[in-house]
Amino acid sequence: MTIVLNPVWSNGVQKLKVVSQTPVTPPRGLLPPAHDAKIHAVRCLQQLRSKTTPIEQYIYLSQLKDADHAMFYRLCLANMAEFTPLIYTPTVGDACIQYSHNFRRPEGLFISLKDKGNIGKILRNWPRVEDARISVVTDGSRILGLGDLGLNGMPISIGKLSLYVAGAGIRPESTVPICLDVGTDNEKFLADPLYLGLRQRRPPMAELESFMEEFMTEMAATFPKLLIQFEDFSTDKAFAYLEAFRDRYPLFNDDIQGTGAVVLSGFLNAARLSSAASGRPLSDHRILFLGAGSAGVGVAMQLMSFFKLQGLSTEEARDRIWLVDSQGLIFDDRGPLAEHKKYFSRKDYNGPPMKNLTDIVNYVKPTALLGLSTTKGAFNQSVIETMSALNPRPIIFPLSNPVRLSECEFHEAAEWSQGRVLFASGSPFPEQEYKGRMLYPGQGNNMYIFPGLGLGAILARASAVTDSMVEASSLGLADALTPEERAQDLLYPRVERIREISGEIARSVIRAAQKAGVDRSTDLRKMSDPELLAFIRSKMWTP
Repeated sequence: MTIVLNPVWSNGVQKLKVVSQTPVTPPRGLLPPAHDAKIHAVRCLQQLRSKTTPIEQYIYLSQLKDADHAMFYRLCLANMAEFTPLIYTPTVGDACIQYSHNFRRPEGLFISLKDKGNIGKILRNWPRVEDARISVVTDGSRILGLGDLGLNGMPISIGKLSLYVAGAGIRPESTVPICLDVGTDNEKFLADPLYLGLRQRRPPMAELESFMEEFMTEMAATFPKLLIQFEDFSTDKAFAYLEAFRDRYPLFNDDIQGTGAVVLSGFLNAARLSSAASGRPLSDHRILFLGAGSAGVGVAMQLMSFFKLQGLSTEEARDRIWLVDSQGLIFDDRGPLAEHKKYFSRKDYNGPPMKNLTDIVNYVKPTALLGLSTTKGAFNQSVIETMSALNPRPIIFPLSNPVRLSECEFHEAAEWSQGRVLFASGSPFPEQEYKGRMLYPGQGNNMYIFPGLGLGAILARASAVTDSMVEASSLGLADALTPEERAQDLLYPRVERIREISGEIARSVIRAAQKAGVDRSTDLRKMSDPELLAFIRSKMWTP
């Protein structure tokens, strides 16, 4: 393929810019005479489906994207339900673990701790600086539920950006996957001769904060139109970096904010069905969380919005939420707590430590049980049967990824609740037939939220991603169900409609940005909602 470079001036310096081109059909003789694009799409699908394991399918799709990204995304859009679990969760977890062993060619930017003092120069090595609009950044310190994977976390950034392209039509050339290699505490990788990252342990937080300050400063200088998504940082760093940078740069943390938004959306729909069955008002819901890391606390913070929408105060909303960690129910008199757990620590319990989840369910009497613990089987038969005894339609959301770390599986929840469960998980599960009735699991996949949230923030040229923009994305998703989907008690719309959904979410996000005064594309304020939606759809790239 010929790469065309045009000279451009930036800050008084002449640079060469890669010109985006529509792929040109090779001249006659460079393709077989009977080659046909539609038949080739069938061929590519057959090749994909001939692979016997998800990781082999992931490797094939990675090579297809590299060789023919238009075909990759065309097939992805036509087969979203099949492709999504292959290019992201749950398969991306195995892709990360095996990254250094399966590595073929680089994709993305690798910024090392050794580059400190020189980060700007490294960033400017990116060949499409002028095109850059969105970056997913990870340091690999907490990949899904798999822990510290170091540089092997790069497929997380790559996979997320593939979903931005497929889900919201963000142009492939505008994406920048980044892995910050600041070492790893994973002994297996440190001893692996094939490991591609720094062979050193992670440094103290003070050194990392200095590194991140330089990184963010240089990112803003190099990519002035860039939206940044932080992904899979360990809990302490996730909260610290979000707090440090969210008011200075356009960025959000998908684990804290995106997960919270997608769960809030599914919970809104589940709560309506649950309240309709029980006859209790929406404000009466009580939510119990198993897992109090960055994702658990982030989701809990977001779900406070649910209660505020019902007219409760901030304090009243907080009192409707209980958290459980590895030591049991979190309460003030239990002893010293990590800073991020203190907000939801109970002040109304001073009894002995309570560790058994069934006992905790009996004490709290929740209407909803949410899992972000990465503890397989934590929602056992006793727990779900107790939830079902308390509620005519119990809300059970085992949200941990990948599947092997999910707190329970859909068939278990369906059986133990006698088919009454309102279920959403982090990873996909198949639908189940129960006593002649088909039950459909929801998947609280962040890909429902972040493509539309990102597209809206980019088109609005938002100077910050506000809480109101995140909430707008969640409410937009909750309202996206069709009458047919509501009739089937679905909590989330079908993923095949992701482009339509992302457009609606982007519109809600742009309006929220305008209301918050963080939009810099002020011309969009003059558009009516139909005009704005048409504008958004005109900006979506189609392969």
